[in-house]
This record gives sequence, structure tokens and C-alpha cells, in this order.
Amino acid sequence: MGDQKVEEQQAEKADRPEPADDVVTTAHELDGLRYTATTGRVVLRYEKQTDGAFDGHKAQAEMFVTAYTASDADPLRRPVTFAFNGGPGSASVWLHLGILGPRRVDMGDAGALKPPPYGLVDNAESLLRDSDLVFIDPISTGYSRTVTGGKPKDFHGYTADIESVAEVIRLWTSRHGRWLSPKYLCGESYGTLRAVAVARHLQERRGMAFNGLILLSSVLEFGTMEFDGENDLPYPLFLPTYAAIAHYHGLHGDRPLREVLGEAEEFAQRDYPWALARGSRMSAAERAGAVATLARLSGLSADYVDRVDLRIEHVRFFTELLRSRRRTVGRLDGRFLGWEADYGRERFSSDPSYDAILGPFTGAFNHYVRAELDYSSDLPYETLNRDVYPWSFKEFEGLYPQVVDKLAATMRANPHLRVYIGSGYHDGATPYFATEQTVAKLAIPDELRGNIEFQYFEAGHMMYIHEPSRLAQSEALRAFVSPPAG
Repeated sequence: MGDQKVEEQQAEKADRPEPADDVVTTAHELDGLRYTATTGRVVLRYEKQTDGAFDGHKAQAEMFVTAYTASDADPLRRPVTFAFNGGPGSASVWLHLGILGPRRVDMGDAGALKPPPYGLVDNAESLLRDSDLVFIDPISTGYSRTVTGGKPKDFHGYTADIESVAEVIRLWTSRHGRWLSPKYLCGESYGTLRAVAVARHLQERRGMAFNGLILLSSVLEFGTMEFDGENDLPYPLFLPTYAAIAHYHGLHGDRPLREVLGEAEEFAQRDYPWALARGSRMSAAERAGAVATLARLSGLSADYVDRVDLRIEHVRFFTELLRSRRRTVGRLDGRFLGWEADYGRERFSSDPSYDAILGPFTGAFNHYVRAELDYSSDLPYETLNRDVYPWSFKEFEGLYPQVVDKLAATMRANPHLRVYIGSGYHDGATPYFATEQTVAKLAIPDELRGNIEFQYFEAGHMMYIHEPSRLAQSEALRAFVSPPAG
């Protein structure tokens, strides 16, 4: 019976059609810029060996890619930017329709959201004006899937994810003759960790060097954001973000935001870590002083700060800050407000900022891909797929995942590599002050630190939904990928 079952499985596999790319190409124009959009799934094939013998290139996955290339441009001078979001489990729709692509979501902003069905408008500030764009959806996001018979969980982990995204980039670059084009990687959230690791992988394994990394809402070291009960590092690093959100909701009076942040940053760098380390060794007066300062900066009551032993966990903060007003604040963007059914709960039941942006982006993309890019699929477009969990970090067993060493090594090996880092003050998922600390300890020579630039916004994780931030960041990114004058 066993042999018969194996034979049946082999026969079934032999009858399956070989996967093939299913891309479509359309022509468009944006304010005089003519460009081509190529949309669809690209088959990834990997070299396989059986008992040490080459077994051919086997199809493993179908990756959904949307590429925009300017018409009549010199491919050797025209930059190309490869972009993806994070999660893990997120499609690239946020960067695609939020800031980089030629079309963008029209959804409003915190306190002034537009009603469904929202809309799409031309993105006059699109990075496409200065760089070709390739948006990549990792396996199990968007329309990306494993081939029939494949196991999605084989791609749901740190190394497999890096290798599959890197392979799409290598394949696209080779097929389109772009090895000598200026090249950039753009990642958001977990995508920043992915971008650094992909850059290092392609540089080491394939000899592909990049001109720049665009890191938006960065997380390069998980120890800076994991509230696991034993790790005290995140508490000080989140404090400036708490202060910014409290300021936005009027809990710092008429003090300028930068003044509030300066005080929070100073306390977070010096006295706060000291207080956490001292614990019961603090005198009553020292503890009372720490409690009072934390309460004033965070906007929480001194009693609450004392009850949580000076350790303010982030989701508890978002639930507690405006409890007296019967409101919650957003994690992805602390400017957004939400309601709960029960205001006695310790942690909110959902993130109001995520609730606000999921519908506009998902609805817009499902319309756009069919009506304007001419690509159709009966698969659901997975904007954020939680089925990728548990995500495998087996490479970091016993350690927090991090790519700080890879970023430093990549910059040392390629001293021309530039890094742009964009952060939102109201981002409660990847706090800006944690990113500053991570970058400050990069093992690079002083002469390379000038290759790193920071930009800050009075917005959240997807800072581009805030119109002034979108305009400012679009201008900065266009300058970042543009060749120097002369």
C-alpha cells in the first residue's frame, strides 16, 4: 500500500502543469512622464541536488511583483528602487499606494477620515519621477504563494524570506539588464530588517552592491522593542514616543513638541535606565522623583506609574493614556483615537490606527490592480496575513533578532552606501529613539557616519498618511536617489 501511495503521489505531481510567469504590461502617463507597469507573479526556481547530483531548477514559489519603468530612459543611468513592507506578513501595498507609486490612496487623516469607498488619485510626488520602482510581496502576502504542493511555512522565517526576496531582485535585475543601474532598497517596519539583510546577502552571495538603503519606521534590533518581562531596554526607548503622543492629545499644555521630546530623551538616556537598574536600592525620595517625572512626561498618573513599577508597556500605555476620556490611542499612529466596549480592560482589543488604514489601502489596491493594471486573480489579496506566524527566527535561538552587524559590515564593504532613515514621532510600533540608539552603536568608522541621514515627522508608522509628512518625505526621497549635480 505504501509503494502504491508513493506512485500515486508521483503520478499526480507529474500531471501538474509547470508554473509559469503570468505578468501583464500596461502603458501609463503621470504629468508628462510616460511609463510602463508590469504586474504579475514571477516563478522562483531553485537549484536542487539529489544525493549530490544536480536535479535541475525546481519551481518553489510564485512572487507577486509590480514594476514601473520610465519610457525612453537610459537604463544605465536611471536608478531602480526595490520596495517592500514588513509585518512579517505584510504586502507592499502601504509603500506602493501610500508614498512611492504613481497612484495613491485618498483616505484623509486622523480626525478627518473619509468614508468608504475612499479613492485613488495621481501621486504627483511619486518617486517614479526619479527612479524606476519594483514592489515585491513576500510569500503568503499579496498574491504571492508557494507552488502547488509547496509548504508555505518553509518561507515563513528570517533566512528563507531574505533568500526569496533577494532572488526576485536578482532575477528582475538580470532579465531587465539593470546590473549597472544605480540600485536602492526601500523597506518599512520589519522590511527595514529585511532590507539590511537582503543587501548583505546580495552583496556577499551575488556580488550585487547597492547605492542606498531607505529605512522607514525602522526595527533593526528586536531587543529594543520586546516587552518580555525581563528586558528593561524598551521602557526608556519608548518614553519619548509616549511623550509625543501625550503632547498631541493636549497633555503637555502649550509646550513646543521639540522641548517635550528633548526632556524625555534626556531622562530616557540617563536617569530612567539608572532608576530601573537600581530597583529596590532606590531611596523613597529617588523613587518618588522618578515616578513623578515619568508621569509628567508620559501623561499617565503617578499612581499608575508607581503601580507598574516604572515599567510602562506600550499597549497598556495606548489603553491607559486617555482612559478618563473613554478613548484609546493608536499603536501604529498615536494620533488616532478609538473606542472600547469595556474601559476596564488592561490592553485594547484593536489598534484604532490600523483599523483606520486597512480598508482604504486594501480596497484601493483591489480596484487598482484590476481596473488600471489589468491584472486579475481570484485569490484574496493578503494585505496583512497573520497565518505566517509563528515566524521562524531559529538563526537567533536564545537571542533577539538583529541586523546591526550586517548593516555595519555592508557599509564597511561598500563605503559609498548611503542610508536614509525616516521616523514618525507618534509611531508606537517602532519608536524613533530606539532607532537612534541602534544606529549610534554601529561598528563603522567615523568617516562613514556622514552616509546616514535622519528625517523625523509629526506622524506615525505610515507617516505618509499625514499630508505634510508625505510631501516632505517625498521630496527627501527624490533627492536621496537622484545623482549629484555635475
